[in-house]
Amino acid sequence: MTGTTVCLGETMAQVTPADGQGLQHSRELRLAVAGAESTVAQYLADLGHRAAWVSRVGDDPLGRRIVAAIAGRGVDVAGARVDPEAPTGVYFKDPGPQGTAVHYYRRGSAASRMGPSDAERVDLAGARLLHLTGITPALSQGCSELVELLMERAAQAGVLVSFDVNHRPALWSSLDHAAVTLRDLARRADVVFVGRDEGERLWGTATAEEIHAHLAPRGTLIVKDGEVGATEFSDAGRQFVPAPAVEVIEAVGAGDAFAAGYLSGLLHGSSSAERLALGHHLAGRTLRSIEDYVPADTLEGN
Repeated sequence: MTGTTVCLGETMAQVTPADGQGLQHSRELRLAVAGAESTVAQYLADLGHRAAWVSRVGDDPLGRRIVAAIAGRGVDVAGARVDPEAPTGVYFKDPGPQGTAVHYYRRGSAASRMGPSDAERVDLAGARLLHLTGITPALSQGCSELVELLMERAAQAGVLVSFDVNHRPALWSSLDHAAVTLRDLARRADVVFVGRDEGERLWGTATAEEIHAHLAPRGTLIVKDGEVGATEFSDAGRQFVPAPAVEVIEAVGAGDAFAAGYLSGLLHGSSSAERLALGHHLAGRTLRSIEDYVPADTLEGN
């Protein structure tokens, strides 16, 4: 697994109306696989990187479908454990005139039962990058402890830690709890992704500069601002790249695609501007689709 990017987090079965109508009226539904961390892993594998996904799924058809789908994209799934005592999580997309609402059915899921013992399945020997998100620590106390332990072990092993804030309000007991926990985790990472809107909601920071000042990250910070663009703050200074115009079909999953594109550029040693541009490119693919993950085997013409 030399040079592997290890991604840890829950992946669920995703149910989406096939006709684009809301769940209340749609007569046909599509079943897919979706998870922030596994989406990043799949994109990285598409782009020629070695990627591994670590999680738990239930001993059920949905869990088997998830593992097979992710493995089918060239991702190492040896770290995926089957939990016979808990189900695989499911979530539903509900398109509407004001955007797409998401309804989660993940309480008590197999992945939410992860804890510090699962760190033994995370092989950091020879890994280059560990990618985590703020979704995992919100799932349970055990998951929160696992994320903190992995950050500590990665630092000791000299493995870069990438952390996407990915604030999901419905998963947290309170906004204050989320704000403190996500701030502290972001400060421990080498690469941090956060939406400008997330920063304003969590910490009252209205601009990319205010987010940077509040977090005072020890590494690189990337602030995403939707259709405006993305700003990178690093030791080399500040770099902004505007987002290209895209006809948006659905925004769900675009942030994970952006993170994957940026990380691919980082792993390839690309410049700041090139990393941000590749992030925008992959995000644009997702924005033009109802899928969270749009295969990116080739970037030409897409």
